[in-house]
Amino acid sequence: MKSGPILAMIALLLVGMALVLQPTLARGSFDMIVDTGESELLVVKDETANRYSITGPAAYRTEAPLAPEDFWALVDEQTAAWNARPAFERTLLGFFNISSWGNFVWLAIGLGGQVAFFGRMFIQWVVSEKSRQSQVPELFWWLSFIGGVCLFTYFVWRVDVVGVLGQSTGVVIYARNLRLIKKQKRRDRRRAAEDSANQTTPPQTQEPADAGAA
Repeated sequence: MKSGPILAMIALLLVGMALVLQPTLARGSFDMIVDTGESELLVVKDETANRYSITGPAAYRTEAPLAPEDFWALVDEQTAAWNARPAFERTLLGFFNISSWGNFVWLAIGLGGQVAFFGRMFIQWVVSEKSRQSQVPELFWWLSFIGGVCLFTYFVWRVDVVGVLGQSTGVVIYARNLRLIKKQKRRDRRRAAEDSANQTTPPQTQEPADAGAA
């Protein structure tokens, strides 16, 4: 086994873990969580100065500590904006575990990955049933690769360590199989071209010996 795929697997795993840990490290430690409905604010409270600092999420992070009245006014404003939404919209966003429709893009990426993963198994099953023996078509690996990339991206957004660990190794394996299939096709084309050239080349005939030389 070549070392390239193994190194690529380790590299993707490290990248995935770095992406997952980065939001946690960036927001720092916090003293309390304030739920506004739309988001959960991670708050650091300075008891001595009686000031509040929001460390996450990034959209609500404060550059300077807030006085209590300013902080709670901000919380009330966000809570009122969330409650102003129709109940059906709040329920639907809660069902998908997202805080805004903009996040639905990430959800669609994750769902697309799951569809690709189901499609690969369905196609492999259909192909095997037709041939009456277990087979793995090339499309199986393409759907696996696409699904793996989508789910890897989705799990990074969700900050899901387990999901990132699972997809980091899979994506490299799927890509490696596609690479091997491509190389095999190239060898088959080269072999077919050589066989065709051998068939079209007329056989060489040996010239009869000169009768006068006898």
